[in-house]
Amino acid sequence: MYNIYWWFFFLIFERMPDKGCKCVVKNIVQEKWEEILEFIKTEYGISKVSFITWISKLYVKRVEDNIVYITSDDSNITSNFTHIRTKYGMFIQTAIQEITDTEYEIKFETDNEPAVPFHHEVSSKAPQNQGLPLNPDYTFDNFVVSKNNQLAHATALKAAEAPGDIYNPLYIYGDSGLGKTHLMQSIGHFILENDPDKKVMYVTSDTFTNELIDSIRTGNMSPAAFREKYRNIDVLLIDDIQFIIGKDRTQEEFFYTFNALYEAKKQIVITSDKPPKDFTTLDERWKSRFGWGIIVDLTSPDYETKVAILQKKIDLKQNEGANITIDDEVISYMAENINSNIRTLEGALTKVIALAKIQRMPATKELAEYALRDVVTPNQKKSITPGFIIDVVAEHYHITSSDILSLKKDKAIALPRQIAMYLTSEFTGYNISRIGEAFNKDHSTVIYNVKKIKDLRKTDHELDETIKVLINKINPDMR
Repeated sequence: MYNIYWWFFFLIFERMPDKGCKCVVKNIVQEKWEEILEFIKTEYGISKVSFITWISKLYVKRVEDNIVYITSDDSNITSNFTHIRTKYGMFIQTAIQEITDTEYEIKFETDNEPAVPFHHEVSSKAPQNQGLPLNPDYTFDNFVVSKNNQLAHATALKAAEAPGDIYNPLYIYGDSGLGKTHLMQSIGHFILENDPDKKVMYVTSDTFTNELIDSIRTGNMSPAAFREKYRNIDVLLIDDIQFIIGKDRTQEEFFYTFNALYEAKKQIVITSDKPPKDFTTLDERWKSRFGWGIIVDLTSPDYETKVAILQKKIDLKQNEGANITIDDEVISYMAENINSNIRTLEGALTKVIALAKIQRMPATKELAEYALRDVVTPNQKKSITPGFIIDVVAEHYHITSSDILSLKKDKAIALPRQIAMYLTSEFTGYNISRIGEAFNKDHSTVIYNVKKIKDLRKTDHELDETIKVLINKINPDMR
């Protein structure tokens, strides 16, 4: 009989309205947690990579006295709660309030540390980017992943998530314009976004070489200061390492820097136009060092990838406020007919958009054919002209075609000009007078420059390797 009364009392109690019961508050927040996470992702412009890395694995441990205690089962997340509190705490708190229509305080808690509210950990430090500035568009979110770059992207992301711990060094190689610099700088952006205290240095091999020369010859920077600058960092991103290979003094200084950073478990990322094994003048000891981490390559994108790249570029421009509408037929036309590299593809898109704006016309296929008439000739092999050779050489040396055709005599311009003349004589069948007309030079200058490069190829292995690369870019069929 007693059990019957007790059961009756229990049922009545369970049906009574609950006023202020904490379990109800807890259930509301927990039950809506997936909705809260989705709100954070869509409303605050947090990148997909950052969301997956830092926010998606968070969950509500409990709710007490109007405080939401947040934790994670991932030790990589809990060990970075300081960063998460600082960067995402306000977003999380606001999202909880928006979804539940109730204001809460939030605290991050681990099993080993007391809970700390996010607003106690506000950092005013600026990102520690060193060297050359990073391009704001070169992020993982803006990188189109496909089968031609999937491995490179995956290893780059892993290196960014755990700098110095895995895939160190990371060596990325491929032809010009395929996204090596984009992928490298994405690593820098990711590391700085998730740890602003990290010292990230991005430089080209030319910058490294010029600063070394200055430290030796001009006294603008002592050799000790040069070494301190390049070794007192957390991440070194060095672009186009091929231009250091063969320059003995610069090469040695770089590898001393490489060894110092590697031994200190600092992340090193290197890009080049070819794998280490293809450098005929590079010592085996240095080739093996490049292979201590991982070597990955980027190859030319296929049709589907080019379409995705173009669409991504259009989306970015639209997000920046541009009023752009381009037919799928136009995108297909460009993807089918531009086969050189991603940089050329993006440049073609920019040209089509510019012409459409100037003429105040829709970006149709006919307009694209007109805009790109000097870039592509559908269903025909691209003719090799002096202008095309000059463009290829200028792009390789990071100068302009106008520089090559100018009267400038400094070595940074003169050598590419001589190489362009030599390659024009090899590829076009032009006589000396026609080559002179193309470069605005007299015939004696052309004869001298062509002979000089031809002779140098026999003794200068670095120059010979560079010219082989250029020949491959001008006419891949000669591989």
